[in-house]
Amino acid sequence: MSSTPADIDLINGCIHNNRKAQERLYKQFYAAMMSLCMRYMHNENDAMEVLHNGFLKVYKNMHRFNPLKASLYTWIRSIMIHSAIDFIRQNVKHSRQVEIDQATEPYIDSEVVNKLNAQELLFLVRKLPPATQTVFNLYIIEGFTHKEIGAMMGISEGTSKWHLSEARRLMRKLLQTLDAVY
Repeated sequence: MSSTPADIDLINGCIHNNRKAQERLYKQFYAAMMSLCMRYMHNENDAMEVLHNGFLKVYKNMHRFNPLKASLYTWIRSIMIHSAIDFIRQNVKHSRQVEIDQATEPYIDSEVVNKLNAQELLFLVRKLPPATQTVFNLYIIEGFTHKEIGAMMGISEGTSKWHLSEARRLMRKLLQTLDAVY
């Protein structure tokens, strides 16, 4: 993966704590990263806190960025996801630790999902409990495995599977309520 000359200038500017470069990087990636943070948080204030903490980590660790391993977008996205997980870990006081080897996956009517716009889907995802919402996002949206999710969140693979099953169960219930509206 090669970086453009503009990316290289931006990266070097951030490494040298150039405020203009940091501002350009922030503006360039703000929309995509804020959207990512909103998927993990229940409100905009928490999403903004995660976003800002994530960008601070980006600036602090820019010297570690390796364009041969990932694009700048992918590297920043990874930092934002980990920042969201850190925030959830710090703020979830009573996370349910449930183990299930074979989590059942409730059926979700795809016709109902297709009727939803992105805002309605985000609204539903935000109704999930924090840890369940995080596992749902990491597995369904980001494409991580249960093993990877377990390592990131400090939970077992079985607990990750349970949270996904629970997310699907709750989403099905919420979708049934919405289906009655449509």
